[in-house]
Amino acid sequence: MKKSHAWPGAGVTAVALSSLLVACGGGEDGPQAVEIQFAAVAAEQPIACNSTVRLGRDPVEATLKDLRFYISNAALLRADGSEVPITLAGNDNWNLTVGQDRVTLIDLENATGACPSATGTAATQAVLKGRVPAGSYTGVRMTLGVPFALNHSLWSDPASAKPPLDIQAMSWSWQGGRKFAKIEVTQPAGASPAWSAPTFNFHLGSTGCQGNPVTGTQVSHCNAPNRMDFMLPAFDPATQQVGVDLRALLAAADITVNAGGALGCMSGGTDPECQLLFDAIGVDWKSDGSGTGLPVNGGAGQVLFRAISK
Repeated sequence: MKKSHAWPGAGVTAVALSSLLVACGGGEDGPQAVEIQFAAVAAEQPIACNSTVRLGRDPVEATLKDLRFYISNAALLRADGSEVPITLAGNDNWNLTVGQDRVTLIDLENATGACPSATGTAATQAVLKGRVPAGSYTGVRMTLGVPFALNHSLWSDPASAKPPLDIQAMSWSWQGGRKFAKIEVTQPAGASPAWSAPTFNFHLGSTGCQGNPVTGTQVSHCNAPNRMDFMLPAFDPATQQVGVDLRALLAAADITVNAGGALGCMSGGTDPECQLLFDAIGVDWKSDGSGTGLPVNGGAGQVLFRAISK
């Protein structure tokens, strides 16, 4: 197995996962199953398409409208900081492996309540499943986003866009590609006072890309990749899951108005709402276009994902 680099903060007391992994299947010397669950929360409160929670800078009642995102190249961390890639099972509607690149779509909406059936799906996927060699691990590391080599293709072309990259609702109209994350909240029915902009969106994706698969030109580079690296340095999948905390993500944003540009933030280079959200996910973004679109300090300051109890 290819040896990889250490991540900041990985040198912490190891959480011994070997017994957990053995319990999930396989012998003590062979590959062991691992499952990482994701759950939508607002601080400590679970949320779903039919729930209303208080969100935003001046907290108001809000309802989840969409919550889907791509996780790529997930790995467990050893005590020395090295990564052990999680090998996904065979390709299916939720998982894709091509060479060294591995992608899983996490879908926490079910097309009910405020989550529209026209763009959503009844099927959900809240678990990343795979295998690792038996051993002891400290935590987990992942990337929110689709690897460059798999990202820029027409979602409707079955030859170049295999599931789960073939979903129109997750396609990115700027030089092809995907919405790495599609997070949307909306005003509840009968909200008083009514929001001046009824939906607040956070769509994360690469921008400033050269080339366009729509016109048959391969994308060669993106000025702002906007992939979010993050790690949970002490994570035990036997007792913990990854909380997707919308209250933390939106804590500095007024979700009831549109301050300019797209509704909410769609990763545009001058959108006034984007700075607050990119700060929350730990990616370098600047309103003058000078941001690199790369993780800041390995994503150590991000607040969207955190370990919570099952």
